[in-house]
Amino acid sequence: MRTINLRLMALISLLFQLAPLSASSPELQLANEYQAFFRKHIEQEKVLGAAFVVVSGDRIIHVGTLGHTDTSRSHPVDENTAFRVASVSKTFAAGLAGVLVAEGEFQWDDPVTQYVPDFRINGDSSQVKIRHLLGQSTGLIPHAYDNLIEDGVSMDRILTQYRKLSYICSPGQCYSYQNSVFSLIEPVMEQVTSKSYAALMEQKIFRPLDMKTASVGYEAFVNNPNHAKPHVLVRKGSWKTVRVLPNYYRAAPAAGVNASVLDMGKWLMAQLGSHPEVIRPEVVDALTRPRVKTKREIYRRHWKDLLTDAHYGLGWRIYQLGDHQIACHSGWVSGFRADIAWSEAHDLGFAILLNAETNSINELTATFWEMAFTSLEPKTTPDQQELLAAAGQTTSP
Repeated sequence: MRTINLRLMALISLLFQLAPLSASSPELQLANEYQAFFRKHIEQEKVLGAAFVVVSGDRIIHVGTLGHTDTSRSHPVDENTAFRVASVSKTFAAGLAGVLVAEGEFQWDDPVTQYVPDFRINGDSSQVKIRHLLGQSTGLIPHAYDNLIEDGVSMDRILTQYRKLSYICSPGQCYSYQNSVFSLIEPVMEQVTSKSYAALMEQKIFRPLDMKTASVGYEAFVNNPNHAKPHVLVRKGSWKTVRVLPNYYRAAPAAGVNASVLDMGKWLMAQLGSHPEVIRPEVVDALTRPRVKTKREIYRRHWKDLLTDAHYGLGWRIYQLGDHQIACHSGWVSGFRADIAWSEAHDLGFAILLNAETNSINELTATFWEMAFTSLEPKTTPDQQELLAAAGQTTSP
């Protein structure tokens, strides 16, 4: 019955997809127009290397690359060049968690202490559920012990420090962005499956989605001969290649994924329903349900004129741009920036990767969605989206 329902869901989704794209398709026209903006902007900002991808449903519409992997300018960035995706890794952690929940390994409302008994805070630790970890709503002070991650302290040692923390609000009641606390999902997964986080990601996500360049961890990144080097700004228009720092790789669910822009396109297509056998539609719905308000996001540079509301789901931010909604996330570690976003109603996804620490990524991403919502009509109405969601719920375990 479950297989039949999945096939039915895929058939229903196809009803709302366009015919194969022609040279005059609005999505391809959008991608070509954005390519011109992208090239001009990257060249003006003198960003060393950049890549973006546009997808629609189960199709990669366009991949754009520009620049080089480092200041030697001997290796151009191509569609298979691996970048650090930084906090965009949280979308992968949440996706993997959703797969394991669907398989019955654990539940969203299970207490973290059920799987990580050493997790203790100055208060009732059992109040923190798995959904609070992935939903940035643990009620603990934001960025708890990120300084220790940056100093190279192990996650096991950081775990012992949580006893000093008290709630600033009840779990689930306020937004408090985390990296180390978020990454407690790793020992949860490893405890229930007896497999490493990296092995689970490879088995459940990367391999089934044919993400050939995607990996988890420092060694996998630096040993890839086609990887982008990190860069920091020395002075306006001048970038310096710096070494890859291993610190945030220790918090793998929060910031440990590496991927090329082509593989980010495959990840986007999975969110849009192209592989329901890997990530079920109801899992995606659970991850992208607005859960806790993120008021400060509304004032984000280059977004504030577009954003009308903002929330966090599970591993995804949910932005309301007038009548339009996108699921998105940004990433930033030393020398890299990344953005990913997709619109269910428009059946459209976008990701961009930079090997330079520049805030211009905000303008690059916001401009894409402004162009998209100006030139494209939604493919599904709210009523049709509810119908699809209802059909997806029939496959719940």
